Amino acid sequence: MNGLRSRLRATDLLGLGLHGLRARPMRAVLSALGIAIGIAAMIAVVGISTSSEALVKQKLAALGTNLLTASAGSDFFGEESELPADAIDRVRRIDGVEQASWHATLTDVNVYRNALIDPGATAGLSVVAADLDLLTTTGAELASGVWLNGATERFPVVVLGDTAAERLGIVTIGSTVEIGGTQFTVAGILERSPLAPELDSVAMMGGPIAAELFGFNGSPTVIYERSADDLVGQVRDLLPATINPESPSQVKVSRPSDALAAKNTIDQAFTGLLVGVGSIALLVGGIGVANTMVISVLERRQEIGLRRSLGATRGHIRSQFLVEAILLALCGGIAGTAIGWVITAIVAGANGWLVAVPPAVLAAGVVATVVVGAVAGALPAARAARTSPTAALNA
Repeated sequence: MNGLRSRLRATDLLGLGLHGLRARPMRAVLSALGIAIGIAAMIAVVGISTSSEALVKQKLAALGTNLLTASAGSDFFGEESELPADAIDRVRRIDGVEQASWHATLTDVNVYRNALIDPGATAGLSVVAADLDLLTTTGAELASGVWLNGATERFPVVVLGDTAAERLGIVTIGSTVEIGGTQFTVAGILERSPLAPELDSVAMMGGPIAAELFGFNGSPTVIYERSADDLVGQVRDLLPATINPESPSQVKVSRPSDALAAKNTIDQAFTGLLVGVGSIALLVGGIGVANTMVISVLERRQEIGLRRSLGATRGHIRSQFLVEAILLALCGGIAGTAIGWVITAIVAGANGWLVAVPPAVLAAGVVATVVVGAVAGALPAARAARTSPTAALNA
């Protein structure tokens, strides 16, 4: 008999750990809540970030990353230069260019709801002459109405950007607005344009009517160009000299999709900060678990002494309290992971995003709580194991 060693089966160990939690349910719930809050914060932050990132990737996939914009820069004296009127024709002749279009801001021309509006109340809106291919090149879409065509570009007809329509109070097609003393009929309203946000706050008319009424000379303000994906870099290098051979340095070329990517990078950096805050909350929850286990050891000294006197080893006692701490943290982790996913789903649904929480993040959240529980319960478990049976029974 002296050669036999006391053994504690895994099922018994699990039962002891669960019994310890059930004996003090309110304390267990409150301790697990601290863990749940930390994990829920981390899961929600990461989930919202990845869902937002999925939306950005979806937009870029739909709109394409091969759009380039060229605009006039400044000359040697710091004054804004002009793009040549025939620049668009030269751009369309570049190898690899699939689509090209333009718009031109009309100087000292404003749009108003009617003739009674104060001339100074421009609401930050601009008026532009627009090419007929502008929508297909930029990927912008109509919310309602129709785009300009070969007939309407010669008459007082406009299409409004989303913001312009909102500020002018235009909600129905066929309404009229005042531009340069002439009544223009609203033929369409655009959706918000992710790759060409400058179109949101403008009123767009055809080039012929702009030339007739406002002296438009055909010089574009911004040129949009789409090329084959593998030729974007090559076309980007050729655009300045092609648009303005005499002064290529006065042409600014940009890639709108880079702005969306940069925004996503900023969002990820902010996410990292919030994950750090969630980690602090998880640490606080771990301290709560440790505190609960220390108090539990003090309250259960007689139980520990009785089990030791009946043959339980120090390892059994240590394992019992360690498993109890891990189970306590695990319950909080599972609850927190579920709460974090639900928060992500609610935020994503409210913003029209895809719910994109990586399974690895959910698994990592649960694993993190197990580690926190093990670390938090290690010291109380060791303290329980060192408790003398006689001292505990006489307590």
